[in-house]
Amino acid sequence: MSWAEKALAELLERAGAVEADMGGRWPLYADPASGRWTTTARGSWTGGFWAGLLRLRAVMSGDPADRAAAISRTASLAPWIRADTGTRGLIFWYGTAFGAAEGDDPAATLRQRAARACLDAYVPELGLVPWGGAFGGPRELARVDGLPGLTQLLRLAGTGGAAAARTQLDLQFALTAGGRRLRPAWRALPDGTWEPHPTPPPGWSRTAAWLSLAVADTGTGDGDLRRALLAHPQVAARFAAPAPAVPLARPGGPPDTSAAAIEAVAALKLAARADREGAARLRDRAAAVLRELVAEHLRDGRLLDGCYDLEHGTATRHELVWGDFFLAVGLAVLTAAIAPFAC
Repeated sequence: MSWAEKALAELLERAGAVEADMGGRWPLYADPASGRWTTTARGSWTGGFWAGLLRLRAVMSGDPADRAAAISRTASLAPWIRADTGTRGLIFWYGTAFGAAEGDDPAATLRQRAARACLDAYVPELGLVPWGGAFGGPRELARVDGLPGLTQLLRLAGTGGAAAARTQLDLQFALTAGGRRLRPAWRALPDGTWEPHPTPPPGWSRTAAWLSLAVADTGTGDGDLRRALLAHPQVAARFAAPAPAVPLARPGGPPDTSAAAIEAVAALKLAARADREGAARLRDRAAAVLRELVAEHLRDGRLLDGCYDLEHGTATRHELVWGDFFLAVGLAVLTAAIAPFAC
């Protein structure tokens, strides 16, 4: 068994043990010393990653009990369809990942319902599905962390959805990567223009990660967009071999392993649609990042040193649900256990 296969097995075993202890609640982040989880009743915006991790576990194990647990979690996401949040892409794309094998799996139906809800939430005057008010703050925001998964869902909603997905992706890319410094959040103004929004701040660790993941999931005909992404100085720096594998949550702050795990998955997806030279470089970068995450930050199936919310001092060196999810996905793609675009 290779180092990557061993680490993947540890992550999935840990997920099974945590699920058995949850009692129907949803894990959010875990204390690095005790491993004790802070949980939520409804799953928050991270619920799709937990359901997705259990679905990956079920695919890998083939165990009917694992499959039943994953199906139950996916079904429990349904109330979020009605929520006013741009994070429905994160919830429903990843929470329904890895196929819907049989009729008792709600994943396919739930994904289609979510796609329709996302299109219904699309605001043509803004050119996007706004961030929404479900988690407080201004609702008419364009935030890069609302992009992954959302554009894939919109494309499932027919011709109108595909057009909306294209407009939202182009708008968010122009806003986020329009200058030399990536800016993750923008607020709509009454005159139809946009102004930078302070949260998340410039320098946020997951800006390049979320943007790269969303662009990596575009179709085969979007080579120009992928080249523009990789040409941006801050993105290019993250995918360059000399760069540290794990970015800081912000300059001078703690590391954020969850951002590194997202970047590794994005690099593997970008490699799948690159030329031979570019593919080798991106795949080597992803492998190096994953290896460092496993060697330096994985303990007993727990990816530590993730930063949930540095601004409010919340879980700044913790195990995070989406960190575990993307590390597991990256390892599964690296070992060819799943295809790059399985989720």
